[in-house]
Amino acid sequence: MQDPRLLAKPPVCRLGCLVLVRNPRGDVLLVDPDYMDGLILPGGAAQPNEPPHLAAARHLHAETGLNLRLADVLAVDFTPADRHLERLNLVFDGGTVHDDTRLTVPPRHRSGLLGARFVPARRLPDVMAPSQAARVSEALAGRSLPVLLHGQRAA
Repeated sequence: MQDPRLLAKPPVCRLGCLVLVRNPRGDVLLVDPDYMDGLILPGGAAQPNEPPHLAAARHLHAETGLNLRLADVLAVDFTPADRHLERLNLVFDGGTVHDDTRLTVPPRHRSGLLGARFVPARRLPDVMAPSQAARVSEALAGRSLPVLLHGQRAA
């Protein structure tokens, strides 16, 4: 039997749920947050007990208006604790959207975003923080990992 004291103060870990979406040219969809320098993948933190693929889809829709079904993880990125908060980021494959797909970014006062745009993959290091660009580069390598919920593929 597990010692109950081990669960008395569970570790704090933020689960970031991000989405890699491309256009037919292979450009990557990025959002421009007003709270940090550089562009980032759309996404955000999962709420307690929220399946990560659903959290990623929720954030993607809220930030860009895109409603995509997410099934595969392209990258897992762990960031050591910063002010007692570890971060585990999952990058989901959002696939490719058509060039005429409309992006709908909510007003800045509601979303904290200045905009969203597709950026050529070769330019990612110019517009993203090094760790963010490296994360996207690994996700673009195309090695997909399945999403499992209690050991079963997520629907």
